[in-house]
Amino acid sequence: MQIKVKTFQELSLDELYEVLALRSEVFVVEQDCVYQDIDGKDQKALHILGFKDDQLVAYTRCFNKGMYFKEASIGRVLVKEDKRKYGYGHVILEASIKEIQSRFNTETIKLSAQKYLTKFYESHDFNQIGEGYLEDGIPHIAMMKN
Repeated sequence: MQIKVKTFQELSLDELYEVLALRSEVFVVEQDCVYQDIDGKDQKALHILGFKDDQLVAYTRCFNKGMYFKEASIGRVLVKEDKRKYGYGHVILEASIKEIQSRFNTETIKLSAQKYLTKFYESHDFNQIGEGYLEDGIPHIAMMKN
């Protein structure tokens, strides 16, 4: 998988369209969750895009400290449904962690994980913090990597 890292301003119109389409495909259609994906935060995010054969198959958006949470953070973590068996989730998450560490000069990263993915994030040294909660009707838990 080829990783591209871009600010919002660096995204081409085609890349932005692919990102929004894939986020809608996974978070709205696949998870049957009606929510406002376009939340005004993309312009502040660092976008990590994973391509396989010129198709966007994995994605995250990352934020510096104080832009989303007090800590640096990773969100909108996704892999296209028919590509999940290839380990691309691990690749995109590792790329996101490395970008945060190098660009934002911090080891502390927070994310809001869907509860069923806690083992996945724990395999990347994230730890559950606090109590679980519902976000857009889906069980979540805050997780932190130090």
